[in-house]
Amino acid sequence: MNESRKKILRALGQLVKQRRTALGISQEELGLRANLDRTYISGVERGVRNPSVTALVSLASGLGITVSDLLENLEIEADKIE
Repeated sequence: MNESRKKILRALGQLVKQRRTALGISQEELGLRANLDRTYISGVERGVRNPSVTALVSLASGLGITVSDLLENLEIEADKIE
């Protein structure tokens, strides 16, 4: 996997985790809300999963936001990652 892709996936994971923790919910609760397994949520947050469009829609819904809200600062966050 190239470095640019790794940075994007890690940044996405950070954004998901930031929103989840701001809501005060666990990975398990997000999984229930998004109809995704807790281990999948963990993989996304760690940047080791590359979620499909349908998974992104589910994640955003579980977080109570739109996909565009979720991805709004993705490039900015990716640029911060070493």
